[in-house]
Amino acid sequence: MEWKNIYRGFLMGISDLIPGVSGGTIAFILGIYDRLLAAISGIFSRDWKKHIGFLLPLGIGIGITLVLFSRVIDYLLKNYHQPTQYFFLGLIIGILPFISKQASMRKNFKFGHYILLLLVAAALASTAFIKPVDANVITSLTAKNTIGLFFAGWAGSMAMLLPGISGSFILLLLGVYPTAINALSTMNLPLIIVIGAGVVVGFIVSSKAIAYLLHHYRHSMFSIIIGLILGSIFVIYPGIPESGTPFVMSAIALITGLIVANMFNSADPTT
Repeated sequence: MEWKNIYRGFLMGISDLIPGVSGGTIAFILGIYDRLLAAISGIFSRDWKKHIGFLLPLGIGIGITLVLFSRVIDYLLKNYHQPTQYFFLGLIIGILPFISKQASMRKNFKFGHYILLLLVAAALASTAFIKPVDANVITSLTAKNTIGLFFAGWAGSMAMLLPGISGSFILLLLGVYPTAINALSTMNLPLIIVIGAGVVVGFIVSSKAIAYLLHHYRHSMFSIIIGLILGSIFVIYPGIPESGTPFVMSAIALITGLIVANMFNSADPTT
């Protein structure tokens, strides 16, 4: 068991609670993105024990974080929204040099790759102007909402695996985010199980597709990933903070995010 993955899962779990912040981006920052895809897509292969050893501690970290910190994140977003968002902005901006280096942009990217990058960034940035669906918080299951919550979890998990796209943001657009946060904070097990089942199925299916595309169309996929990360900056940008304490707190949070991203980028992911 790779128990060090618990802290990695902790960080991914926190990011997945924030609409606009991607767990896939955090996996890239931690240097485990390729391994994550390989482990999820290989869970039913001969090497399933090795993949379980990687995924189980990661899942424990994510699960503990979702249960324990859903209220904390909700509190921070309500009371310190701009500093919280600026911290994640720092993380996202800080990862861009790392991914650009991994992609060897100067060497491998052609004109078409840059056009694809800009188109993807613009498409994701435009979602910042989409009004989320207003929906009441679901507290009990019916046949109809069970199906809807399952496929919402599926859609959210597909987004979680793509750097730059937030699973929480997809749930927000679908009107399911308040229900998911309420279910976690109140430990509503039936709802957690239904949404969680959709997440698991979505992970398995989408990981295989993303891994295939990365293997066969690596440069194009990197241009898409970088475009998604650039676009996510516009999605989570909370505006210019007011002068005084809010501005100072946001500036410190941004710098802290940049420092943390640089620390992880400099670390060896195998240790």
